[in-house]
Amino acid sequence: MATNTTSPFRLLSGALVALALPLIALSACATPSALTIDAVVGKVQFKSGKAYPTIADALAAAPEDGTDRYVIYLPEGRYEEKVLVSKPNIHLIGAGRDKTIIRYGDYAGMPAPGAAPGSSETMGTFATATLTVEATDFRAENLTIENSFDFLAQDALPKDHTDRVNGMQAVALETGLGSDRSAFRNVRLLGYQDTLFVQGGRSYFLDSVIEGNVDFIFGAGQALFENSDIVTRPRGTERADLGYVGYVTAPSTDISNEFGLVFLNCRLLKAEGVPANSSPLGRPWHPTTTFADGRYADPDAIGAAVFIRSYMDEHIPAEGWASMRGTSRDGTKSTVFTPESARFFEYESHGPGAAVNPQRRQLSSEQVKRFTRERILAGWNPGF
Repeated sequence: MATNTTSPFRLLSGALVALALPLIALSACATPSALTIDAVVGKVQFKSGKAYPTIADALAAAPEDGTDRYVIYLPEGRYEEKVLVSKPNIHLIGAGRDKTIIRYGDYAGMPAPGAAPGSSETMGTFATATLTVEATDFRAENLTIENSFDFLAQDALPKDHTDRVNGMQAVALETGLGSDRSAFRNVRLLGYQDTLFVQGGRSYFLDSVIEGNVDFIFGAGQALFENSDIVTRPRGTERADLGYVGYVTAPSTDISNEFGLVFLNCRLLKAEGVPANSSPLGRPWHPTTTFADGRYADPDAIGAAVFIRSYMDEHIPAEGWASMRGTSRDGTKSTVFTPESARFFEYESHGPGAAVNPQRRQLSSEQVKRFTRERILAGWNPGF
């Protein structure tokens, strides 16, 4: 998760609320036979849908206005592409979550495209996403989105190793500032540090899997996760000084937004090699932001992350949450933001990693009643 950006969010006024609700009925996964296909990537032919060699070509052929949905079918296979969705109402439908894989390997420390020879300018976290959504009403189903940067190999190198890169943040999916009403069902997101960047808008994840380790679900957008597996992956080193393996979330929710990252009936699981008590639920990210009086951690980024009726394996420590440093007005990283300064709450967590103590604040039964799916998504119905 990056700490060097200019925040587009500003303070209005906000209050803490809570959330919880019944599950919606699940409809059958979409299949090519059940859809009108507008475009097919590759050589597979259907009764409808023109064939295109790449996802980018299929997107380029989509209407600019996006008044009707434009369905792109991705047959089984691996698509080595960096994808930008800049038109509304695009639907990407795969052949199966583990059969259709979109992958690319950019990372934050890569030289910036077009940088002058010898320049130290790097790509930065926000430009690394394999798939970036910058339009409204995007939908993806039955596929995997992966950032294939070899984090483990780099993480295993000593800090002073000449081959070790700086900036190992590598995003798989980014819902950007131009996005809103982005819906994902039966999707798998694969990465390590910064897998899912919910930068803006409203997002909904159903029956999906998100895997990573350091701050792997982060950002200022509003996102609801239901019936999904949130899987912590190992680090590339077993150094005793490493401390935590990582952090599940790092929200930077603006105080004007009452919801940030909401997990309902999810499972927090750990991959092989992840130790017990190693992965807090989250830490508060205050992005370094340019203001009229200087550049420092955004004081209005009062991160919100709430886990409701979710299973937690033993990798979640008893303390639940962690602190995070931010940029002070003098330019140092001396400011510490504690979990208590953020909007971090739980309700009816269960499993070996669940606990109730002063560090893990709980929503009351009355607070939970105030949270409905309709309110979390501000009236938007994803339609699943």
